[in-house]
Amino acid sequence: MAHSVLFDQDQMYSGGNPNDGLEFYQTQYADPSSTATGTGVQGSADEFYASSYGTALPIVERSWLAAFGTGGFPNEPPLLEELGINFQHIKSKTLAVLNPFKPLDTKIYDDSDMAGPLLFILVLGTFLLLSGKSQFGYIYGVALMGTMGIWAILNLMSQGGVEVMRTASILGYCLLPIVFLGSIGLAMDLKTGQLGTLAAVIPIAWSTYSSATMFVTVLSMSEQRLLVAYPVCLFYTSFALLTVF
Repeated sequence: MAHSVLFDQDQMYSGGNPNDGLEFYQTQYADPSSTATGTGVQGSADEFYASSYGTALPIVERSWLAAFGTGGFPNEPPLLEELGINFQHIKSKTLAVLNPFKPLDTKIYDDSDMAGPLLFILVLGTFLLLSGKSQFGYIYGVALMGTMGIWAILNLMSQGGVEVMRTASILGYCLLPIVFLGSIGLAMDLKTGQLGTLAAVIPIAWSTYSSATMFVTVLSMSEQRLLVAYPVCLFYTSFALLTVF
């Protein structure tokens, strides 16, 4: 019985008009198998992106150099910028230390980047190592303890206060004259003669004036310049002693 029913149904469908109730229409979609190889896949993707978004498909640079530049996806910031390393601010802060008499732009101190200070500390330690003094541990120890102490003093003296990272950033950038002192120690012995003493006093005064000026400007403490300069002077004197002796 089941066989006859199925057989009758087959005859019924086979005897009727195969086009009854079926209307076929043409489409604009291409056969995927025809674009599966070669440049057909890229071409179809470009056409679909252009028709959907009105612009051409962006070209993505696929290389490891693109991670350090502006390549890659559109409007993607460079990797160094995502890490908080701004070379323009590093240059501006370094020039401000080299010329402390120039009016300061307080906007460059809004970010507390540590790229420059870490670089200066590393260079100073390298200079001391080349001159026969392995002082990396003392350098980092004095930098850490001195930064915490000056940060606490500044927060007690100022009304608005200051972040510890901003304090470390300013103190680290103003360490540049001490780095120059370390480079001088490669050419001469700073422990002998008055020339070595004079070469140590000038960087201390230079670093102290630059750092105190920055703190006074950022924290609006113009009437307390000497009180700010005293602990800062002790901080850079410690680095000078490590460099000379």
